[in-house]
Amino acid sequence: MTQLLPFPAPQGIRIGEFKDKPTSTEGDQKEAALQFWARSDGAVSTGIWECTPGRFTTSRDTTTETCVILMGRVTLHSGNGQKHSFGPGDMFTLPIGWSGAWEVHETVRKVYFISQGDVG
Repeated sequence: MTQLLPFPAPQGIRIGEFKDKPTSTEGDQKEAALQFWARSDGAVSTGIWECTPGRFTTSRDTTTETCVILMGRVTLHSGNGQKHSFGPGDMFTLPIGWSGAWEVHETVRKVYFISQGDVG
């Protein structure tokens, strides 16, 4: 029988040491993450991530990521010029092929679900 995987409330959990954000382009950004679970082959994972204000670039070349913002505010700037702003309670998916920049206005904490390949 497969067991349920309970996790503590993500808003108050300590997620580890903050380190420099390698793809930061503005600000002295730091990030930390705590992976809650990963499939044995690494194709699927979930956890929480936090990042301080600034701007960084990213691309979803081989993965799809779904996020739920727990705290903070961000604006995502897509490579095609679109902008979307998110705050606490908002959920969005970055599909394979998405690229752009995250502009973190206030320290952001999110729950993430990452999968290799398309989910749909």
